[in-house]
Amino acid sequence: IKFFSKTLPNDELSIQNAIIVTRAKRYPLLIDPQGQGKAWIKNKEASNDLQSTNLLAKHFRQHLEDSLSLGRPLIIEDVGEELDPALDNVLEKNFIRSGTTLKVKVGDKEVDILKGFNLYLTTKLANPAFTPEISAKTSVIDFTVTMKGLEDQLLGLTILKEKAELEGERVKMLEDIQANNKRMKELEDNLLMRLIDDDDLIRTLKITKVTSTDVKQKLQIATETSQKINIAREEYRPVATRGSIIYFLIVEMSLVNVMYQTSLKQFLQLFDQALERSPRSPVTSKRITNIMEYLTYDMYKYAVRGYYEEHKFMFTLLLALKIDLQSSRLKFDEFQTLIKGGASIDASTAPPKPPYKWLQNDSWLNLVELSKLYQFSDILNSLNRAGVAWDTWFKKDEPERAELPDGWEPQLDKFRRLLLIRSLTPARFVKSALDYVIDSLGPRYGDGVVLDMEKMWDESDKCSPMICFLSMGSDPTVQIETLAKKKSIDCNAISMGQGQEVHARRLLTQAYGNGAWVLLQNCHLSLDFCEEFLLQLTENTDRIHPDFRLWITTEVHPKFPIGLLQISIKYTAEPPQGVKAGLKRTFAGLTQEQQLESNTHEKWRPLLYAIAFLHTIVQERRKFGPLGWNIPYEFNQSDFNATVQFIQNYLDDMDAAKQMQWKTIHYMISEVQYGGRVTDDFDKRLLKTYVKCWFRDEMFDSNFQFEEKTYRIPKMSRIEDVFDYIETIPNYDSGKVFGLSPLANDRYQEDTTKKVLDTILSIQPKEARGGAGETREAVIYRLATETLEKLPPDYIAHEVKERLAKLEPMNIFLRQEIDRFQRVLNAVRRTLIDLKLAIDGTIVMNEELRDALDRMYDAKIPTVWLKLSWESSTLGAWFTDLYARNEQYRSWLKLDKDTRPIAFWMTGFFNPQGFLTAMRQEVTRANQGWSLDNVVLTNKVTRMDREALKEPPREGLYVYGLYIEGAKIKNGVLDELKANEKVLTHLMPVIHISAEADFGTGAAPSKQDRRPVYYAPVYKKPRRTDRNFVCTLKLECPPGDKAGPDVWTLRGVALLCDTK
Repeated sequence: IKFFSKTLPNDELSIQNAIIVTRAKRYPLLIDPQGQGKAWIKNKEASNDLQSTNLLAKHFRQHLEDSLSLGRPLIIEDVGEELDPALDNVLEKNFIRSGTTLKVKVGDKEVDILKGFNLYLTTKLANPAFTPEISAKTSVIDFTVTMKGLEDQLLGLTILKEKAELEGERVKMLEDIQANNKRMKELEDNLLMRLIDDDDLIRTLKITKVTSTDVKQKLQIATETSQKINIAREEYRPVATRGSIIYFLIVEMSLVNVMYQTSLKQFLQLFDQALERSPRSPVTSKRITNIMEYLTYDMYKYAVRGYYEEHKFMFTLLLALKIDLQSSRLKFDEFQTLIKGGASIDASTAPPKPPYKWLQNDSWLNLVELSKLYQFSDILNSLNRAGVAWDTWFKKDEPERAELPDGWEPQLDKFRRLLLIRSLTPARFVKSALDYVIDSLGPRYGDGVVLDMEKMWDESDKCSPMICFLSMGSDPTVQIETLAKKKSIDCNAISMGQGQEVHARRLLTQAYGNGAWVLLQNCHLSLDFCEEFLLQLTENTDRIHPDFRLWITTEVHPKFPIGLLQISIKYTAEPPQGVKAGLKRTFAGLTQEQQLESNTHEKWRPLLYAIAFLHTIVQERRKFGPLGWNIPYEFNQSDFNATVQFIQNYLDDMDAAKQMQWKTIHYMISEVQYGGRVTDDFDKRLLKTYVKCWFRDEMFDSNFQFEEKTYRIPKMSRIEDVFDYIETIPNYDSGKVFGLSPLANDRYQEDTTKKVLDTILSIQPKEARGGAGETREAVIYRLATETLEKLPPDYIAHEVKERLAKLEPMNIFLRQEIDRFQRVLNAVRRTLIDLKLAIDGTIVMNEELRDALDRMYDAKIPTVWLKLSWESSTLGAWFTDLYARNEQYRSWLKLDKDTRPIAFWMTGFFNPQGFLTAMRQEVTRANQGWSLDNVVLTNKVTRMDREALKEPPREGLYVYGLYIEGAKIKNGVLDELKANEKVLTHLMPVIHISAEADFGTGAAPSKQDRRPVYYAPVYKKPRRTDRNFVCTLKLECPPGDKAGPDVWTLRGVALLCDTK
């Protein structure tokens, strides 16, 4: 009771924390992200003249010395991970006694300490890494609110609003119990005293007996009343539980992006608002439903407004999942299967995959994991049984909306259906998840939230700034200025950066007085200044005009002040995606010099439109990941302006009678204006192809089209014609308009799914339990034991050396490979053995082992292994690779000294470039007069698979196991992918790679080379960077194909050693 009356939350943990704060020998340091501990201390010490300060305050030293010498409590708020050295002697209580007084050294000054001094430190950091010294000097107490604690607080709030008399009764009853207990204690003490002095003993005993009977009766009545009150309170428990779930989900989102900070105070205001505004009802159960629905939607709108587009959907999905988990509509192991899939399964131990082309290996492993759930126990048999029906369903345009085959339709609700779709066709996950969200939470949650600046302004007050998180191409300045004009308020904008603080300070001081608006742009460039005005907004706020508003724009910054984020309203204003929106933006942003009328040349308008189209396409193509651009370049408005300027100058200087010099234009656009940003050779080739295909004489024909017939150059007499034409463009772009395969959109959806699920997995609390009630440690202990049993034996160094004694390029290569592989084996074995010992408690669980445990539980590869080995999508896939690589090395070593494997699995080498170089060296040595400098790779795509090979080639080598992305090979030549194939990567037939001398004679190509060839880059992994680049191989274009290699360049066709 003593604690409650000082606004301390009434849950168990908070009470224990409060006892430590008041009783501990050392001064307390509170980890208090929600500020509840701070509020309680300020209340508790209010009557003792509590002085509050922080380490950055100008008068911090003064405050410390005053509190010591006047004997007052001091609270130092929002400390970081380091403390001011001036506090050391105070924290360690190095007091010097002189006579009856105590003194302490603060810096170089001795200060008296009076009775009554007390020190409290608080930090807003949720997970601070304090040094051991700080932990030793202070009592570190975690005041972070817990799920149960928050639930009890919210229940108290709800009852206070809904049944005020109940809460009043409860508090009065608690006070009575406290008073009665105190009285009993006094009577006992009194009796003890009298026992010593026994004159009035009989009388005292009588009084004690009567009073104690009376007190007992009162306590009995109090207990009964408390039971009644509790039953009435429990009715409202679902409201508190829902509130607690939503708050903790919002807190989890700050792990996704450090800027997503919401304070408990903001949340409690919204909770209060929901109780006030939700529809009333005389029936309690209906009223409770009303509050829950209003609260959930209100919090959803509030939270989603401050998230980037890519995280909005993820938050909505998590909200539905958490609510359903709490109400037991879905089980924890189903949730785990949804986010992990078959990531931890090793393909070699899984049941064999049926031989369907459409069924990918990853999908099969997902289904194996899914079959462990009771409801899906028959799914693997069903696939074997009704393969054709599943194939038909899989190839439909929208399988998630189609009826499921083999009698599954009536068995599955929306969530179980989502589980199946996530396992079989991840590309359709987002659409299916949206159906589930709508089914679970209601149709409003499927529409998204439109940003309403005016409504947000209504919500805000003079002390809550409005922060916009910037992204590429977004800038809310125009909207803010328009709103200010509409409300006829002055709005002053200033762009932050070096030396701008002085002007910003002046603007703010004026605006505090006259109630104007201030817009501070790019605040991530002036973080210290943010701390400065944060203090002004939280302290002496009376001098700020009530109409004053502060608008802020910032990019994401890990050091951005949390305090500022927690008091502000956050929003994002991302530009809409797609070709249509991009073209609109470009034409709406044309300057005076870029208008249709600004040049009289007849070719000016089509050229302007073509540049605008190119500008949009190169930006939008980024969303397809490596299939789009190898490196996602930040093309921006200045590239567009420079190109337009060049074209205008070119047309002005051009002789009207002469032809267009396309070579000049191509060079300027693809090498200088846009090409200036491009650093990757294959990206440069792609950009040149776009420019070459679109900027030519045919573009002035009325029949000209960009890659797809919907996209043309409109007739442009006025600018309105352009906007009218843009309105006719479809809202959703197919891959075709980019020159990509029609399946590229599926790849984009798959990547989105992977991002969403990986992010959800990464923010899950680390102490979650497995399905069968096993702890994380038990799961990993079992996994480590099983893996150690299956791990390949070590390579014996002297045996390898003896077998590869002959100094041939290939032998040297194999020795290096085995050395590297052995290092990986050592690391894996060491980690797994240490993990088991650490889980048993024999050795200390260090950072490295903790990381391994967390990552293995999430089916990810531990960081120590990754550094030494290769990337892979999941732990299961990584181990499958490990065994396959080991198999290739072992079988090569088993052969006689002079024999080689018939074909090589190039994916299984650490250094495939080294492998090809060793082959070139061998070919060079076999041909007299050749030197390595002028020997180049040549290749031929055979029509065989690995099984058909009987002997190695005479020269060069056979390579199998490569994949082609963006096209397929049919009869040895490139072939288009069909939309209903649904698969973007296909296995390549065996390739014969050899080497030939290129003496640069420039002779005409022989007859077989006349067919156009496409030079396809080969990469080790789907991430197409220079680090993963191996070589280029020639692929023949189909016969009778007019377009030649350009089509395949735009398709982004490449060969991959590995698709994971």
